[in-house]
Amino acid sequence: MLDVFKSVGFLGFDVFGTVVDWRSGVARAAEPFLRKHSLEVDPLQFADEWRSLYQPAMQRVRSGERPWVKLDVLNRENLETVLRRHQVDFGAITGAELRELNTAWEKLDPWPDSVEALRVLKGRFAIGPLSNGHIAGMLNLARFGGLPWDVITGAEIAHNYKPMPQTYLESAAAVGLPPQRVSMVAAHNDDLTAARAAGLRTVFIRRPSEHGPNQITDLNATDNWDVVAESLIEAAELLVGR
Repeated sequence: MLDVFKSVGFLGFDVFGTVVDWRSGVARAAEPFLRKHSLEVDPLQFADEWRSLYQPAMQRVRSGERPWVKLDVLNRENLETVLRRHQVDFGAITGAELRELNTAWEKLDPWPDSVEALRVLKGRFAIGPLSNGHIAGMLNLARFGGLPWDVITGAEIAHNYKPMPQTYLESAAAVGLPPQRVSMVAAHNDDLTAARAAGLRTVFIRRPSEHGPNQITDLNATDNWDVVAESLIEAAELLVGR
């Protein structure tokens, strides 16, 4: 095990993109909905459009422009925004259909290496999401994908979204550890930048296809993170010493 991780007691994971493949899962859920309502948009494009509203919606909360709301509320609002862009007839869509489609974010497949690696890491560390997802959504996603979390931390505990420092700090406090005994595990350099600034250790996982074949962001580590790995399996080998 790397020396700097000998005192680490909790690994907090970014989930969307690092642990699960949101793009394929959202496209899979959207495809029958789009077909039923004769919306001529590629399901993967639809997933990208929906995801593109994710950060701007959270920024309104982070900036204080609107009060705290959970991510499923933001996702539902963003879904309706995307549908309006495609001139959907809302009179032909039931509320139940929209609620069901919004649960796409709770039915995402783990990346092929995720579950095995999490089980290995769980043998040495407490593990859980340090995510912008709400607790119920993270619970449902864990049950869907077999993610063996010990606890769920993140935005709902702090009532704010990453990369605000309190999201990291209050998550560390919730598991009873000082920030230096917690590590953020993420495929996103900006997440790790904020986590390090809050005093956490950092693990970067390369996910070069998170956004599809034309991804241009987070293709490589952009700083000297404590661990840089090509996969969660590799990170587990480095951190546990298999």
